[in-house]
Amino acid sequence: DFNPSEILSEAPAVFQVAEHSFCAFFVCEWIIRFMAFRRKCDGLRDSWFVFDTILVTVMVVETWVMQIVVSAAGASRGSGLGDASVLRLLRLLRLMRLARMARLLRALPELLVLMKGMARALRSVVFTLFLVFVTTYVFAIAFVQLTDGLASGEAYFASVPHAMYSLVLHGTLLDSVSVVMGAVIKESLFNAFVLLLFILLSALTLMNMLIGILCEVVSNVAAAEKDAMAILFVKSKLSSILQTFDENG
Repeated sequence: DFNPSEILSEAPAVFQVAEHSFCAFFVCEWIIRFMAFRRKCDGLRDSWFVFDTILVTVMVVETWVMQIVVSAAGASRGSGLGDASVLRLLRLLRLMRLARMARLLRALPELLVLMKGMARALRSVVFTLFLVFVTTYVFAIAFVQLTDGLASGEAYFASVPHAMYSLVLHGTLLDSVSVVMGAVIKESLFNAFVLLLFILLSALTLMNMLIGILCEVVSNVAAAEKDAMAILFVKSKLSSILQTFDENG
């Protein structure tokens, strides 16, 4: 927000210093990690190292290589069609910065557990939402028929799509549900009972069931990750002990 420049060389000095400093820091970090491998080809087996290699490469291309290309081409804002394509490429490279957020997964293992839990629970979540959709569709048809010719029907249930929208917003997400219930109960106690039944099924039963599924899956993933970390720790210790014995003959 504070740097409207498309090209780094045209940005204020503080942004240029920050960009070059971060780029140099990450490059040095990558070199140190690469030199730490006894066999350099083992870096290809480390998924985090490969991911960081891609991020550092994109950062170097954006910060240093593209600046050389832009300077060589004499590109500046609004200087022609060729320069516009270079600027579009720069914007695309800027979007790649969002991938750096994945580095937080290493520093925050709890966040990684949540992400894995959400991924594993995706199938159950999809089926639960499909059940919510079917329930909403059935009740939407019922309310279109029950409120035909009533003021509440014109306001909230004029058609099946409109009724589904109203039921999801006010019945499932419970947004201003008292207003809708007040309008319905003034005209028909039976319609109010049907609306209350939908709220019990959708908001209180299905949505809470969805929360329960997510909590169960996340707890299982957390237990599995804890066991995997313990196994990895034991394997690393045993490997170091065996290497020590092997070096001593």
